[in-house]
Amino acid sequence: MAEIVRGNIDDDAVNALKNALDAYEAEHPGAEARLYRQNNASIRLRVIDQRFEGMAKSRRHANVWQFLAVRVPEDTLSEISLLLAVAPAELGMSFANFEFENPTPSQL
Repeated sequence: MAEIVRGNIDDDAVNALKNALDAYEAEHPGAEARLYRQNNASIRLRVIDQRFEGMAKSRRHANVWQFLAVRVPEDTLSEISLLLAVAPAELGMSFANFEFENPTPSQL
């Protein structure tokens, strides 16, 4: 199950995305998804999937966006400010993953 790692769990947009990410994990055994609301206009998602190993970043993101687009309303998708699609071996080398784990405080 996808995990909401910070913020209010009663957030409709976050929960809609969590449900879609739960489906992603179910269809892609071994994948792990996490998400949180960064501020009132921004949600961040991370999908860790071994299938991303060796795959171009643009293709990874396109695959996840396409998956989400048929499961989540467009207005909810518009709240995503970061979609991080990484292979497990890349976690320690990714600045975006560091920012996901240790977010810079929002100015909003």
